Amino acid sequence: MPVAADSLERLVPDELRVEDVTGEESLTLHLERYGFAAEHAGPGRILDIACGVGYGTRLLAERLPTAREVVGVDLSPGAIEYARTRYADPRIRYVESDVMTFHAQEGFDTIVSLETTEHLPEPRAFLHRMAGLLRPGGFLIASVPTTPSTDFNPHHLHDFDERSFRKLVEDLPLTEVDALLQVQPVPFMVIARARERRLESRRKKLLGWYARNPAVLLRRIRATLRYGFCNRYLTLAWRKA
Repeated sequence: MPVAADSLERLVPDELRVEDVTGEESLTLHLERYGFAAEHAGPGRILDIACGVGYGTRLLAERLPTAREVVGVDLSPGAIEYARTRYADPRIRYVESDVMTFHAQEGFDTIVSLETTEHLPEPRAFLHRMAGLLRPGGFLIASVPTTPSTDFNPHHLHDFDERSFRKLVEDLPLTEVDALLQVQPVPFMVIARARERRLESRRKKLLGWYARNPAVLLRRIRATLRYGFCNRYLTLAWRKA
């Protein structure tokens, strides 16, 4: 099954072209997040939930020689097939599953979930489920955009800021141990021309959408006045008691 590389939803490093400016920048930021996750991951079993085509899962395995097993999970059959072919490793197992129904009898020592939470109808329930799969003393590393994204990306269901993201886990036995903040300038000319394949999947008729969703427009205005024209991302590392 083919992988849709020309979408905001799927980064496929081998399919990026020289002119794919936003794709290259997004990949660089995503690899930095995986590097941050690897710095905090412990030995044992590692879960990369919503792993996409597997390049980050492979990075975790390469940087964590003490990991006994790395499990990459994604809903897309095409992404899992691609990962098994392109990013295979003796210690990696790729599984096709929905993130909210994935189950493992053994727990995990580290769970990584990058750019997943904003896609899900119930983000709090998702993080609570991940915390339930985490062994005591284990690490949960997760990231979200913290400037508005639902207006640009139709696949995003929630906008977060730093406070609202942290609030999702406030009633869990998790202690924040580190944070990674990333800032990505917005290339207006590239977006306006939409010459990149992946930008073709952006939300269309935005002014009409803002008219139907004025709260998002207000969030966009506030974020722009505060931070300027950029996207901000927050990755947090928590340790379970």
